[in-house]
Amino acid sequence: VQLAEFGGGLAQAGGSLRLSCAASGSIFSINVMGWYRQAPGKQRELVASVSTRGTTNYSESVKGRFTISRDNAQNTVQLQMNSLKPEDTAVYYCNIRSLIDAQRTYWGQGTLVTVSS
Repeated sequence: VQLAEFGGGLAQAGGSLRLSCAASGSIFSINVMGWYRQAPGKQRELVASVSTRGTTNYSESVKGRFTISRDNAQNTVQLQMNSLKPEDTAVYYCNIRSLIDAQRTYWGQGTLVTVSS
């Protein structure tokens, strides 16, 4: 499975950015796609995820500001980030994992999001 990430870049506080991720290869039909982030000196953390059934999960820090969505037919996931804050600055990673086999999890290469104050 390969994950290709798009988007990211520089935004001002209060602004918006959109991240996209496309999965290809031997994709398992029942899965969760999501976005994680890692800021300098911090551990990687979940930002948001969405299952093939559309069940979403958000970090408390982004609830009400970020929206995750997916297209099952295209195997893509998007993260719309609004009302950005400087503390959202991090490398954002796309992830896909199987709900059947926990060992089947894959990561994108990461895309940098920088929010200036």
